[in-house]
Parts: sequence; C-alpha cells; structure tokens
Amino acid sequence: MTQANASYHHGDLRAACLRAARELLEEDGSAGLSLRAVARRAGVSATAPYRHYADRDALVSAVAAEGYVELAGHLTAAHPAPRTPEDLAGIAVAYVRFALERPAMFRVMFAEPCDPTDEERVAATTAIREYVRGIVHGVFPDSDPEALSTAVWAFVHGLAFLHLDGKLDTSTPEAVSDQVHAAVRALLTVTPPAPTAQP
Repeated sequence: MTQANASYHHGDLRAACLRAARELLEEDGSAGLSLRAVARRAGVSATAPYRHYADRDALVSAVAAEGYVELAGHLTAAHPAPRTPEDLAGIAVAYVRFALERPAMFRVMFAEPCDPTDEERVAATTAIREYVRGIVHGVFPDSDPEALSTAVWAFVHGLAFLHLDGKLDTSTPEAVSDQVHAAVRALLTVTPPAPTAQP
C-alpha cells in the first residue's frame, strides 16, 4: 500500500490530495494541476478527490489558502512589529522573495481563478488583507488605513510580478533586496516640494 493510500485509509484523503497538488504544482506549474492528476499522484481512485473538491477551482482554492497562510508567516517572520518605512521595506522584500522562491504557488494564489465561496480561501485572504492594513496603520497612524494599505499592497505585489516575469534583476538575492528597498523607500518617504509663492 502506498503512503498516500495509507493516509487515505486513515481518513486523511484531503491532506493527501493537497500534498499531491502541491507536488504537481512545483513540478509542472498550474497547467498540470487537475483532479485526475492529483488522484494519480496520491494513489487513489480518479473519483476520490471529489469527496473533498467539487472541481479544479475548489482544489486550487485549497492550495491557495495554504499559500496565504505560509505567506503570512513569512511576512511576520521578516518583522513582527514594523514601525518605520524601513521596516515596511523589509516586509516588502520578504513578499517578493516569497514569490521568487515559490513562483508556482504565488501564481496560483494570485493569477488563477479560485472559488470565491471557499470559506478557507476567503478567511486566508482576509487575514492577509487585515495584516497589511494593520502594519501600514502602525507605520502611518494618521493615514487612511484602507486606502494606503491597498496602495502599498498593490505596489509591492507589482514589484513581485515584475521580478517573477523577468522585468527586474533577479540575479542575486542582494539585487532583489536592493531594488525593493529602494522602491519602497522612494514611495513612502518622498515629500512634495513646498508650494512656491504666487507673484
């Protein structure tokens, strides 16, 4: 009996399918991710995954939910209580590095259609959104937390995809870190020039 089958017979089919999905994702990207392929990899019948996942979107949502939880842990580890723009820059670097270290997972999280009714996915994405809102508010307590957190997340997310898609230098971790730090500093510390007096 394979390890996956052993897990299945112990009532852990869902976890076996998620493990199989993540393995396929890392090997072939999302194009190779299907319920049939997951069943083959997990060593269960072709219909077994349907006990937990109604369709591919439901499976992708479950994988993405795990990714959001991992991303949150990665960001928190980068700086548990940011209070300065420099602290936020460090978290931005961690966000981009997560994308570069787990490109297939990152694309599933943000570029694949997911089931919007999946409670686990909704909870995980809400937690990330609240996390970003909280850290931005901690650094800029007098700002509109909703608007600024959306702007900061969109900015850093754009940097992640520019790196992933080869538009920015990814030759070394230091190059990535320097680029992200510089961009975030430029965005968050720039001050407009004083208005000139009208004659």
